[in-house]
Amino acid sequence: MPPPVNQIHRTMKEVIVKIEKQEELSRFLMLHGFDVEDLGNSVYRVSRPEELPVFVKIDEKSLYFEIDLGNLHAFGPASLHFKLLDLNTEILPVSFGINNTNPEDPRLVLVESREIGSLNDHEILSVFDALELAVDRAEELLTPAAGNA
Repeated sequence: MPPPVNQIHRTMKEVIVKIEKQEELSRFLMLHGFDVEDLGNSVYRVSRPEELPVFVKIDEKSLYFEIDLGNLHAFGPASLHFKLLDLNTEILPVSFGINNTNPEDPRLVLVESREIGSLNDHEILSVFDALELAVDRAEELLTPAAGNA
């Protein structure tokens, strides 16, 4: 059956198929300009120039991403904590949290997590992009506060 008169004819070379390739996570990150350091206990320090390091914890089902912004008390009064919680709605899917692993030194952190099951390259890179944007927003709020503490 002949094609309609106004139809555009394409060749197979003009049709692009997007394929996904499996890659080990640390190699994938290094191929995208990140440095990866194994800290032990399934914790990795992932960094790239001009950005705060991201600590990645791997458990049975999830990846947990965390950026340490500093000692919670260094950022000023408790009224700032309300502003941080309010900012959570603007930095999704990342959120502020408190890492209280060492009760003597509670840390203000940015966190994100992903299920391991079906990660793709865009999803992993988008986590790092979201964390970097959240750090920028946090710096806008926290820099003046740290100076006043």
